[in-house]
Amino acid sequence: MECGFGFGPLMGRAAHLGRERMDARMSQYDVTPTQNHTLFYLQSHGGQAPQCEIMEYLRVKPSTANGILDRMEEKKLVSRSVSGSDARRRLITITEKGIRLSALCARCVQEGEAVMLRGFTPKETETLHALLCRVIQNLEEDRNL
Repeated sequence: MECGFGFGPLMGRAAHLGRERMDARMSQYDVTPTQNHTLFYLQSHGGQAPQCEIMEYLRVKPSTANGILDRMEEKKLVSRSVSGSDARRRLITITEKGIRLSALCARCVQEGEAVMLRGFTPKETETLHALLCRVIQNLEEDRNL
């Protein structure tokens, strides 16, 4: 199939469509992609993390992180507390509701990935993954020049 795009626009189009289809799946749960990323981060870090780590993971400013976490707290997906060792540090903890939502979102991600990889052999999937990781590594290295 000839898409008529150069490599950069082709990757951009695939990323755009992937996000669009993933967002459509997630929209039924009233969760933004950034909120989902935050839930994923918390789940993969034992259910809690300092706010500054979440901010670094999301690559956002403190004010943006506060806004994201404010909305998540309003939805009862996370709770905030003061770190015992340093009153200036905020500890973010995923709630039971956040855990349940995270599981639903993980299922959406699996469904979305299955659509993206439909018709691929396991070897093709492995090769695509390795090649995309290499593209990312090259771009990260270029960023650091």
